[in-house]
Amino acid sequence: MTSDDSHDLPPMDGFPSANNPADVGTELQEKLRDAEDRILRTQAELENYRKRSQREFDEARRYREIDLLRDLLPVLDNVERALDAAGKKADVESLIAGFRMTGQQIEKLLMLHGCKPIETEGQPFDPAVHEAILQQAVGGVAPGTVVGVATKGYKLHERVVRPAQVIVSKGE
Repeated sequence: MTSDDSHDLPPMDGFPSANNPADVGTELQEKLRDAEDRILRTQAELENYRKRSQREFDEARRYREIDLLRDLLPVLDNVERALDAAGKKADVESLIAGFRMTGQQIEKLLMLHGCKPIETEGQPFDPAVHEAILQQAVGGVAPGTVVGVATKGYKLHERVVRPAQVIVSKGE
């Protein structure tokens, strides 16, 4: 095989035939334009995907509380009904019962959304979930034990939403 025989070889896949140098240049330019076009289209698709994902993320973040709010609205309706009824009739017992039921409804709703009260009464003081507002000498109770609750604390799954404000025994 001589150097002149190389022109008779079949073209390799993806490469133009070397028989006519002008054709080779034209074919290479076309392939380059096609590759540049594919790159530009891919970049545009990627940018559109990025923008769409960001919009969806922003919207999801903006409306993330919608399920909780939908669950809270009936509770608000019940509070308004109780206040309307109390204004028409001076029945304190009914008002108290209505608010007690509303409180239970809210507690149930919080539990449904993964929000649970923090254990307090009789528990050892834990600064991660309790906030001591007072120390009291209490007979028969070990120092550092929670003996009273001023404000309930809550956790959302394992994260503290609000620490419980507690009274802690300081011994006798």
